[in-house]
Amino acid sequence: MTQLMLHVRFLLFVLFSVPAPVQGHYQVTGSSQPIVAAPGEDVVLLCHVEPQLDVVDLTVEWSKPDLKPDSNYRPKGMEYVHLYRDNRDVPDMKILSYKGRTALFADGLRQGNISLLITNVTAADEGQYRCFIPKLNAQIKSSVVQLIIDRNSSKAVTIETPLHPQAAGQNGLNGGLSNFSRLTAFMVVWAFLIVIA
Repeated sequence: MTQLMLHVRFLLFVLFSVPAPVQGHYQVTGSSQPIVAAPGEDVVLLCHVEPQLDVVDLTVEWSKPDLKPDSNYRPKGMEYVHLYRDNRDVPDMKILSYKGRTALFADGLRQGNISLLITNVTAADEGQYRCFIPKLNAQIKSSVVQLIIDRNSSKAVTIETPLHPQAAGQNGLNGGLSNFSRLTAFMVVWAFLIVIA
């Protein structure tokens, strides 16, 4: 019995000694490589919070910093490609040309996935995009992703890009994160079984 208690104590020590992210150690990370698409394609601008963090209750802003201001549409001095606030998308704060063409992966927000889907891209969509979480308690709250439109390429169907954000839930963009969580849990159980044996 004392041997079992020793093993249980060891397991509890291992589980609770894994450091939780310290305040300010989160960061927003986007794709380091430019994303290339043909006109008419749907693209995903990759961006997420590391380490994994539930951002459902936070504001997520996608903007285009290199876009020239449009004097006809400038709400509160800021234009958004996509805005998520108060647990919902805010379509009336979007740049007009992006209305009905952008979406976040709702299922991915719980894992810190703030990637943006843009459908039917055009040459006008080319440029830098900034993903930003203003109230994230972190040193790095934003990242810039570059989108390049290849005008010499014709529209191609890509299997990697889901047609609807909810389709990416379990098997799409979040797959790598959930697989990492499963692997971590497996390793802890495996270590416990080795210690008991």
